Amino acid sequence: MELSEALARTSISRLTEFKSLADVLEPEIIQACLESNGVATLRKRKLPMDAMIWAVIGMSLFRTESVRQLINKLDIVLPQDVDYVARSAVTQARKKLGSNVVQDVFYRTAQTWHERAEHPHWNGLNIYGVDGVVWRTPDSAANSATFARTANKASYAGYPQVRMVCLMELSSHLILGSAFDSVSENEMNLASRLINHIPNNSLTLFDKGFYSLGLLHEWEQKGSNTHWLLPLKKGTQYEVIDSLGKQDKLVRLTTTPQAKKKRPDLPDSITVRLLTRRVKGKEVSVLTSMTDAMAYPASEIVDLYAHRWEIEMGYREMKQHLLESRFTLRSNLPELIHQELWGLLLAYNLIRYKMVLMAKSLKSVYPNQLSFRDASSHIIYKLTQMPIYAPGNVPKIILDIERNASQFKLEGKRERSYPRVLKVSKNRYPVAKSTNAAHLK
Repeated sequence: MELSEALARTSISRLTEFKSLADVLEPEIIQACLESNGVATLRKRKLPMDAMIWAVIGMSLFRTESVRQLINKLDIVLPQDVDYVARSAVTQARKKLGSNVVQDVFYRTAQTWHERAEHPHWNGLNIYGVDGVVWRTPDSAANSATFARTANKASYAGYPQVRMVCLMELSSHLILGSAFDSVSENEMNLASRLINHIPNNSLTLFDKGFYSLGLLHEWEQKGSNTHWLLPLKKGTQYEVIDSLGKQDKLVRLTTTPQAKKKRPDLPDSITVRLLTRRVKGKEVSVLTSMTDAMAYPASEIVDLYAHRWEIEMGYREMKQHLLESRFTLRSNLPELIHQELWGLLLAYNLIRYKMVLMAKSLKSVYPNQLSFRDASSHIIYKLTQMPIYAPGNVPKIILDIERNASQFKLEGKRERSYPRVLKVSKNRYPVAKSTNAAHLK
Protein backbone atom coordinates (compact mmCIF):
# COMPACT_ATOMS: atom_id res chain seq x y z
CA MET A 1 0.00 0.00 0.00
CA GLU A 2 1.33 3.43 -0.87
CA LEU A 3 1.94 5.87 1.98
CA SER A 4 -0.45 8.47 0.56
CA GLU A 5 -3.20 5.86 0.18
CA ALA A 6 -2.71 4.58 3.71
CA LEU A 7 -2.88 8.05 5.19
CA ALA A 8 -5.94 8.94 3.12
CA ARG A 9 -7.78 5.83 4.24
CA THR A 10 -6.95 6.06 7.93
CA SER A 11 -7.02 9.83 8.52
CA ILE A 12 -4.32 9.59 11.20
CA SER A 13 -3.50 13.00 12.60
CA ARG A 14 -1.11 12.08 15.39
CA LEU A 15 0.87 9.23 16.85
CA THR A 16 -0.31 7.38 19.94
CA GLU A 17 1.44 4.83 22.08
CA PHE A 18 1.98 1.28 20.92
CA LYS A 19 1.59 -1.93 22.86
CA SER A 20 2.27 -5.60 22.32
CA LEU A 21 -0.28 -7.95 20.84
CA ALA A 22 0.85 -10.61 23.32
CA ASP A 23 -2.35 -10.02 25.28
CA VAL A 24 -4.30 -10.97 22.15
CA LEU A 25 -2.32 -13.80 20.57
CA GLU A 26 0.02 -15.11 23.23
CA PRO A 27 3.28 -16.79 22.10
CA GLU A 28 2.35 -19.67 24.42
CA ILE A 29 -0.61 -20.51 22.19
CA ILE A 30 1.61 -20.68 19.12
CA GLN A 31 4.20 -22.80 20.90
CA ALA A 32 1.58 -25.22 22.26
CA CYS A 33 0.10 -25.71 18.78
CA LEU A 34 3.56 -26.33 17.30
CA GLU A 35 4.39 -28.92 19.94
CA SER A 36 1.05 -30.71 19.70
CA ASN A 37 1.59 -31.15 15.97
CA GLY A 38 5.22 -32.22 16.34
CA VAL A 39 6.74 -29.31 14.45
CA ALA A 40 8.26 -27.29 17.30
CA THR A 41 11.48 -25.46 16.50
CA LEU A 42 14.24 -27.38 18.32
CA ARG A 43 17.18 -25.22 17.24
CA LYS A 44 17.79 -21.79 15.79
CA ARG A 45 16.99 -21.63 12.10
CA LYS A 46 16.82 -18.99 9.42
CA LEU A 47 13.04 -19.46 9.43
CA PRO A 48 11.88 -20.72 12.86
CA MET A 49 8.44 -22.27 12.92
CA ASP A 50 6.97 -19.86 15.48
CA ALA A 51 8.01 -16.98 13.22
CA MET A 52 6.47 -18.73 10.22
CA ILE A 53 3.06 -18.57 11.93
CA TRP A 54 3.31 -14.80 11.71
CA ALA A 55 4.56 -15.01 8.14
CA VAL A 56 1.38 -16.91 7.20
CA ILE A 57 -0.76 -14.32 8.99
CA GLY A 58 1.22 -11.58 7.26
CA MET A 59 0.39 -13.06 3.87
CA SER A 60 -3.11 -11.68 4.40
CA LEU A 61 -2.17 -8.51 6.28
CA PHE A 62 0.36 -7.50 3.60
CA ARG A 63 -1.38 -8.72 0.48
CA THR A 64 0.77 -6.75 -1.99
CA GLU A 65 4.06 -8.21 -0.68
CA SER A 66 5.61 -11.46 -1.84
CA VAL A 67 6.17 -13.97 0.95
CA ARG A 68 9.94 -13.51 0.76
CA GLN A 69 9.60 -9.70 0.91
CA LEU A 70 7.18 -10.14 3.78
CA ILE A 71 9.66 -12.20 5.79
CA ASN A 72 12.30 -9.52 5.33
CA LYS A 73 9.80 -6.78 6.19
CA LEU A 74 8.80 -8.53 9.42
CA ASP A 75 12.45 -9.15 10.28
CA ILE A 76 11.90 -12.79 11.23
CA VAL A 77 15.08 -14.15 9.65
CA LEU A 78 17.59 -15.90 11.90
CA PRO A 79 20.47 -15.47 12.40
CA GLN A 80 20.30 -11.70 12.30
CA ASP A 81 23.39 -11.27 10.11
CA VAL A 82 21.63 -13.13 7.27
CA ASP A 83 19.69 -10.75 5.06
CA TYR A 84 18.62 -13.09 2.26
CA VAL A 85 16.36 -16.13 2.24
CA ALA A 86 15.90 -18.14 -0.93
CA ARG A 87 12.40 -18.59 -2.27
CA SER A 88 12.78 -22.37 -2.02
CA ALA A 89 13.64 -22.04 1.67
CA VAL A 90 10.39 -20.17 2.31
CA THR A 91 8.39 -22.87 0.53
CA GLN A 92 10.14 -25.61 2.48
CA ALA A 93 9.48 -23.78 5.76
CA ARG A 94 5.79 -23.45 4.91
CA LYS A 95 5.62 -27.15 4.04
CA LYS A 96 7.26 -28.05 7.33
CA LEU A 97 4.80 -25.88 9.22
CA GLY A 98 1.81 -27.42 7.42
CA SER A 99 -1.82 -26.35 7.76
CA ASN A 100 -2.81 -28.20 10.94
CA VAL A 101 -0.72 -25.94 13.16
CA VAL A 102 -2.30 -22.77 11.76
CA GLN A 103 -5.73 -24.38 12.05
CA ASP A 104 -5.10 -25.19 15.73
CA VAL A 105 -3.94 -21.62 16.41
CA PHE A 106 -7.08 -20.33 14.73
CA TYR A 107 -9.42 -22.46 16.84
CA ARG A 108 -7.64 -21.81 20.13
CA THR A 109 -7.66 -18.07 19.60
CA ALA A 110 -11.21 -18.05 18.23
CA GLN A 111 -12.46 -19.74 21.41
CA THR A 112 -10.41 -17.47 23.66
CA TRP A 113 -11.41 -14.23 21.94
CA HIS A 114 -15.06 -15.25 21.75
CA GLU A 115 -15.14 -15.91 25.49
CA ARG A 116 -13.45 -12.60 26.28
CA ALA A 117 -15.81 -10.58 24.11
CA GLU A 118 -19.11 -9.69 25.75
CA HIS A 119 -21.58 -10.22 22.94
CA PRO A 120 -25.08 -8.73 23.00
CA HIS A 121 -27.92 -11.22 23.11
CA TRP A 122 -31.59 -11.50 22.21
CA ASN A 123 -33.76 -13.15 24.89
CA GLY A 124 -30.71 -14.95 26.26
CA LEU A 125 -29.44 -16.09 22.85
CA ASN A 126 -26.32 -14.86 21.06
CA ILE A 127 -26.83 -14.43 17.31
CA TYR A 128 -24.66 -16.30 14.79
CA GLY A 129 -24.69 -16.74 11.05
CA VAL A 130 -23.65 -19.55 8.71
CA ASP A 131 -23.02 -18.99 5.01
CA GLY A 132 -20.65 -19.97 2.25
CA VAL A 133 -18.03 -18.23 0.13
CA VAL A 134 -15.79 -19.31 -2.75
CA TRP A 135 -12.06 -18.66 -3.07
CA ARG A 136 -10.03 -18.80 -6.28
CA THR A 137 -6.69 -20.64 -6.31
CA PRO A 138 -3.77 -20.34 -8.76
CA ASP A 139 -4.12 -22.58 -11.80
CA SER A 140 -1.31 -24.97 -10.91
CA ALA A 141 -1.27 -28.67 -11.74
CA ALA A 142 -1.57 -29.66 -8.07
CA ASN A 143 -4.45 -27.28 -7.37
CA SER A 144 -6.26 -28.38 -10.51
CA ALA A 145 -6.00 -32.01 -9.44
CA THR A 146 -7.43 -31.28 -5.96
CA PHE A 147 -9.94 -28.46 -6.43
CA ALA A 148 -12.74 -28.47 -8.99
CA ARG A 149 -13.87 -25.62 -11.21
CA THR A 150 -17.36 -24.24 -11.43
CA ALA A 151 -19.04 -24.90 -14.76
CA ASN A 152 -22.05 -23.89 -16.81
CA LYS A 153 -23.41 -25.06 -20.14
CA ALA A 154 -20.90 -22.98 -22.06
CA SER A 155 -17.61 -23.36 -20.22
CA TYR A 156 -15.64 -24.03 -17.03
CA ALA A 157 -14.26 -21.40 -14.70
CA GLY A 158 -10.68 -20.39 -15.42
CA TYR A 159 -9.34 -21.25 -11.94
CA PRO A 160 -9.67 -24.12 -9.46
CA GLN A 161 -11.82 -22.99 -6.54
CA VAL A 162 -12.36 -23.70 -2.84
CA ARG A 163 -15.76 -23.60 -1.16
CA MET A 164 -15.78 -22.39 2.45
CA VAL A 165 -18.56 -22.26 5.06
CA CYS A 166 -18.07 -20.27 8.28
CA LEU A 167 -19.83 -19.83 11.62
CA MET A 168 -19.68 -16.15 12.61
CA GLU A 169 -20.84 -14.18 15.68
CA LEU A 170 -22.75 -11.38 13.99
CA SER A 171 -22.18 -8.42 16.30
CA SER A 172 -18.39 -8.77 16.38
CA HIS A 173 -17.84 -10.65 13.08
CA LEU A 174 -15.55 -13.04 14.97
CA ILE A 175 -15.39 -16.39 13.18
CA LEU A 176 -15.80 -19.39 15.49
CA GLY A 177 -15.44 -22.17 12.96
CA SER A 178 -14.77 -22.85 9.30
CA ALA A 179 -14.86 -25.81 6.94
CA PHE A 180 -13.63 -25.78 3.36
CA ASP A 181 -13.05 -28.18 0.49
CA SER A 182 -13.22 -28.26 -3.29
CA VAL A 183 -15.94 -26.11 -4.83
CA SER A 184 -17.69 -29.35 -5.84
CA GLU A 185 -18.51 -30.02 -2.17
CA ASN A 186 -22.04 -29.23 -1.01
CA GLU A 187 -22.44 -26.31 1.42
CA MET A 188 -24.70 -28.33 3.73
CA ASN A 189 -22.03 -31.02 4.07
CA LEU A 190 -19.50 -28.34 5.01
CA ALA A 191 -21.96 -26.81 7.50
CA SER A 192 -22.29 -30.22 9.18
CA ARG A 193 -18.58 -30.03 10.05
CA LEU A 194 -19.29 -26.91 12.14
CA ILE A 195 -21.78 -28.59 14.48
CA ASN A 196 -19.15 -29.25 17.17
CA HIS A 197 -18.40 -25.52 17.33
CA ILE A 198 -21.95 -24.36 18.12
CA PRO A 199 -22.05 -22.42 21.42
CA ASN A 200 -24.85 -23.05 23.89
CA ASN A 201 -27.65 -20.47 24.15
CA SER A 202 -27.32 -19.50 20.51
CA LEU A 203 -29.49 -18.69 17.52
CA THR A 204 -27.93 -19.41 14.12
CA LEU A 205 -29.28 -17.71 10.99
CA PHE A 206 -29.11 -19.76 7.78
CA ASP A 207 -29.85 -18.92 4.19
CA LYS A 208 -32.70 -20.97 2.72
CA GLY A 209 -30.14 -22.89 0.67
CA PHE A 210 -29.17 -24.70 3.89
CA TYR A 211 -32.62 -26.23 4.28
CA SER A 212 -31.90 -29.82 5.35
CA LEU A 213 -33.91 -31.42 8.14
CA GLY A 214 -30.97 -33.65 8.98
CA LEU A 215 -28.62 -30.69 9.39
CA LEU A 216 -31.14 -28.53 11.26
CA HIS A 217 -32.22 -31.30 13.64
CA GLU A 218 -28.61 -32.20 14.47
CA TRP A 219 -27.81 -28.49 14.94
CA GLU A 220 -30.62 -28.12 17.48
CA GLN A 221 -29.79 -31.34 19.33
CA LYS A 222 -26.05 -30.70 19.67
CA GLY A 223 -26.06 -28.36 22.67
CA SER A 224 -28.28 -26.51 25.12
CA ASN A 225 -30.60 -23.95 23.50
CA THR A 226 -28.87 -24.18 20.14
CA HIS A 227 -31.60 -22.81 17.91
CA TRP A 228 -31.77 -22.03 14.19
CA LEU A 229 -33.76 -19.74 11.88
CA LEU A 230 -34.07 -19.68 8.08
CA PRO A 231 -36.56 -18.54 5.41
CA LEU A 232 -39.29 -20.92 4.28
CA LYS A 233 -38.15 -22.54 1.07
CA LYS A 234 -40.62 -22.38 -1.79
CA GLY A 235 -42.55 -25.64 -2.19
CA THR A 236 -41.84 -26.90 1.35
CA GLN A 237 -44.56 -29.30 2.48
CA TYR A 238 -45.77 -29.05 6.08
CA GLU A 239 -48.72 -29.92 8.32
CA VAL A 240 -50.15 -27.31 10.71
CA ILE A 241 -50.32 -28.68 14.27
CA ASP A 242 -51.38 -25.66 16.31
CA SER A 243 -51.88 -21.91 16.03
CA LEU A 244 -49.92 -19.77 18.49
CA GLY A 245 -51.28 -16.50 17.18
CA LYS A 246 -51.98 -14.60 14.02
CA GLN A 247 -49.50 -15.83 11.39
CA ASP A 248 -47.68 -17.84 14.07
CA LYS A 249 -48.08 -21.62 13.84
CA LEU A 250 -46.50 -24.88 14.92
CA VAL A 251 -46.00 -27.15 11.92
CA ARG A 252 -44.77 -30.68 11.32
CA LEU A 253 -42.10 -31.37 8.72
CA THR A 254 -41.74 -34.94 7.47
CA THR A 255 -38.27 -36.31 6.83
CA THR A 256 -37.38 -38.22 3.68
CA PRO A 257 -35.94 -41.75 3.43
CA GLN A 258 -32.81 -40.27 1.83
CA ALA A 259 -32.26 -37.97 4.83
CA LYS A 260 -32.78 -40.84 7.29
CA LYS A 261 -30.32 -42.97 5.38
CA LYS A 262 -27.62 -40.33 5.91
CA ARG A 263 -28.63 -39.79 9.55
CA PRO A 264 -30.21 -42.92 11.07
CA ASP A 265 -31.06 -41.06 14.30
CA LEU A 266 -33.24 -38.56 12.43
CA PRO A 267 -36.91 -38.90 13.52
CA ASP A 268 -39.76 -39.41 11.04
CA SER A 269 -40.83 -35.80 11.55
CA ILE A 270 -39.80 -32.68 13.45
CA THR A 271 -41.93 -29.90 14.90
CA VAL A 272 -40.93 -26.32 14.11
CA ARG A 273 -42.44 -22.86 14.18
CA LEU A 274 -43.65 -21.00 11.09
CA LEU A 275 -44.02 -17.22 11.27
CA THR A 276 -45.26 -14.90 8.54
CA ARG A 277 -45.38 -11.13 8.28
CA ARG A 278 -45.21 -8.39 5.68
CA VAL A 279 -41.87 -6.60 5.31
CA LYS A 280 -41.78 -3.60 2.94
CA GLY A 281 -44.94 -4.81 1.25
CA LYS A 282 -43.66 -8.36 0.75
CA GLU A 283 -44.83 -11.42 2.68
CA VAL A 284 -41.93 -13.10 4.48
CA SER A 285 -42.15 -16.54 6.11
CA VAL A 286 -39.46 -18.10 8.31
CA LEU A 287 -38.99 -21.45 10.02
CA THR A 288 -37.34 -21.74 13.42
CA SER A 289 -36.66 -24.25 16.18
CA MET A 290 -37.77 -21.65 18.78
CA THR A 291 -41.18 -23.22 19.44
CA ASP A 292 -41.69 -21.61 22.87
CA ALA A 293 -43.90 -18.60 22.14
CA MET A 294 -43.55 -17.22 25.66
CA ALA A 295 -39.74 -17.23 25.65
CA TYR A 296 -39.37 -16.06 22.04
CA PRO A 297 -42.01 -13.47 20.98
CA ALA A 298 -43.21 -13.69 17.40
CA SER A 299 -43.14 -9.92 16.86
CA GLU A 300 -39.32 -9.87 16.85
CA ILE A 301 -38.31 -13.18 15.27
CA VAL A 302 -38.83 -12.30 11.60
CA ASP A 303 -36.85 -9.08 11.99
CA LEU A 304 -33.89 -11.04 13.33
CA TYR A 305 -33.22 -12.57 9.94
CA ALA A 306 -32.06 -9.22 8.55
CA HIS A 307 -28.89 -9.63 10.66
CA ARG A 308 -27.78 -12.55 8.48
CA TRP A 309 -26.31 -9.98 6.06
CA GLU A 310 -23.55 -9.36 8.64
CA ILE A 311 -21.76 -12.54 7.54
CA GLU A 312 -21.98 -11.40 3.91
CA MET A 313 -20.36 -8.14 4.97
CA GLY A 314 -17.66 -10.11 6.79
CA TYR A 315 -16.77 -11.97 3.61
CA ARG A 316 -16.66 -8.66 1.75
CA GLU A 317 -14.30 -7.29 4.41
CA MET A 318 -11.95 -10.20 3.86
CA LYS A 319 -12.01 -10.09 0.07
CA GLN A 320 -12.18 -6.38 -0.68
CA HIS A 321 -10.43 -4.72 2.26
CA LEU A 322 -8.08 -7.30 3.78
CA LEU A 323 -7.01 -8.89 0.48
CA GLU A 324 -7.51 -5.64 -1.46
CA SER A 325 -9.72 -7.37 -4.06
CA ARG A 326 -6.89 -9.71 -5.06
CA PHE A 327 -9.25 -12.65 -5.22
CA THR A 328 -6.75 -15.31 -6.30
CA LEU A 329 -4.86 -16.88 -3.40
CA ARG A 330 -1.08 -17.18 -3.46
CA SER A 331 -0.23 -20.85 -2.99
CA ASN A 332 0.41 -23.40 -5.75
CA LEU A 333 -0.01 -26.50 -3.56
CA PRO A 334 -3.30 -27.66 -1.94
CA GLU A 335 -1.78 -28.09 1.52
CA LEU A 336 -0.43 -24.56 1.38
CA ILE A 337 -3.81 -23.30 0.12
CA HIS A 338 -5.33 -24.75 3.31
CA GLN A 339 -2.59 -23.12 5.35
CA GLU A 340 -3.14 -19.79 3.63
CA LEU A 341 -6.90 -19.87 4.26
CA TRP A 342 -6.47 -20.65 7.97
CA GLY A 343 -3.97 -17.79 8.10
CA LEU A 344 -6.49 -15.49 6.42
CA LEU A 345 -9.20 -16.39 8.96
CA LEU A 346 -6.71 -15.90 11.79
CA ALA A 347 -5.61 -12.50 10.46
CA TYR A 348 -9.24 -11.42 10.05
CA ASN A 349 -10.12 -12.52 13.60
CA LEU A 350 -7.03 -10.75 14.93
CA ILE A 351 -8.19 -7.43 13.50
CA ARG A 352 -11.79 -8.09 14.47
CA TYR A 353 -10.86 -8.81 18.09
CA LYS A 354 -8.92 -5.56 18.24
CA MET A 355 -12.12 -3.89 17.05
CA VAL A 356 -14.02 -5.62 19.88
CA LEU A 357 -11.62 -3.94 22.30
CA MET A 358 -12.12 -0.64 20.47
CA ALA A 359 -15.90 -0.91 20.81
CA LYS A 360 -15.57 -1.58 24.54
CA SER A 361 -13.81 1.75 24.93
CA LEU A 362 -16.85 3.53 23.50
CA LYS A 363 -20.32 3.67 24.97
CA SER A 364 -23.22 1.85 23.30
CA VAL A 365 -21.20 0.89 20.22
CA TYR A 366 -20.95 -2.63 18.79
CA PRO A 367 -17.91 -3.82 16.83
CA ASN A 368 -19.91 -4.07 13.60
CA GLN A 369 -20.62 -0.33 13.87
CA LEU A 370 -16.92 0.43 13.35
CA SER A 371 -15.27 0.71 9.95
CA PHE A 372 -13.27 -2.42 9.19
CA ARG A 373 -11.60 -0.74 6.22
CA ASP A 374 -10.23 2.12 8.28
CA ALA A 375 -9.28 0.04 11.32
CA SER A 376 -7.50 -2.65 9.28
CA SER A 377 -5.69 -0.05 7.15
CA HIS A 378 -4.59 1.71 10.34
CA ILE A 379 -3.11 -1.49 11.79
CA ILE A 380 -1.49 -2.67 8.57
CA TYR A 381 0.00 0.75 7.80
CA LYS A 382 1.62 0.92 11.22
CA LEU A 383 3.03 -2.59 10.85
CA THR A 384 4.75 -1.53 7.62
CA GLN A 385 6.57 1.30 9.42
CA MET A 386 8.20 -0.59 12.30
CA PRO A 387 10.23 -3.82 12.49
CA ILE A 388 9.36 -6.69 14.81
CA TYR A 389 11.60 -6.65 17.85
CA ALA A 390 11.85 -10.39 18.56
CA PRO A 391 11.64 -12.98 15.77
CA GLY A 392 8.91 -15.55 16.26
CA ASN A 393 6.96 -13.54 18.81
CA VAL A 394 3.88 -11.41 18.37
CA PRO A 395 4.62 -7.99 16.77
CA LYS A 396 5.52 -5.58 19.56
CA ILE A 397 4.64 -2.31 17.91
CA ILE A 398 0.96 -2.53 16.97
CA LEU A 399 -0.82 0.76 17.57
CA ASP A 400 -3.11 0.89 20.59
CA ILE A 401 -6.14 1.72 18.45
CA GLU A 402 -8.53 1.48 21.41
CA ARG A 403 -7.46 5.01 22.31
CA ASN A 404 -8.44 6.23 18.84
CA ALA A 405 -11.61 4.17 18.54
CA SER A 406 -13.92 7.13 17.91
CA GLN A 407 -12.31 7.91 14.52
CA PHE A 408 -13.43 4.50 13.18
CA LYS A 409 -17.09 4.80 14.18
CA LEU A 410 -19.52 4.67 11.26
CA GLU A 411 -21.99 7.52 11.00
CA GLY A 412 -24.97 5.20 11.13
CA LYS A 413 -25.31 1.49 10.52
CA ARG A 414 -25.64 0.86 6.82
CA GLU A 415 -28.62 -1.27 5.84
CA ARG A 416 -29.11 -3.23 2.65
CA SER A 417 -31.95 -1.38 0.93
CA TYR A 418 -31.87 -2.85 -2.55
CA PRO A 419 -33.05 -6.24 -3.83
CA ARG A 420 -30.69 -8.90 -5.07
CA VAL A 421 -30.55 -8.92 -8.85
CA LEU A 422 -29.08 -11.18 -11.48
CA LYS A 423 -25.92 -9.95 -13.14
CA VAL A 424 -26.19 -9.42 -16.88
CA SER A 425 -24.18 -12.07 -18.68
CA LYS A 426 -21.41 -10.96 -20.99
CA ASN A 427 -22.48 -10.47 -24.57
CA ARG A 428 -20.47 -12.56 -27.01
CA TYR A 429 -20.88 -9.84 -29.65
CA PRO A 430 -19.36 -6.34 -29.50
CA VAL A 431 -21.65 -3.55 -28.38
CA ALA A 432 -21.41 -0.10 -29.92
CA LYS A 433 -20.50 2.61 -27.42
CA SER A 434 -23.07 5.31 -26.89
CA THR A 435 -22.04 8.80 -27.93
CA ASN A 436 -24.13 10.24 -25.16
CA ALA A 437 -22.52 9.45 -21.80
CA ALA A 438 -24.65 11.84 -19.77
CA HIS A 439 -26.53 8.95 -18.16
CA LEU A 440 -23.28 7.68 -16.64
CA LYS A 441 -22.62 10.85 -14.72
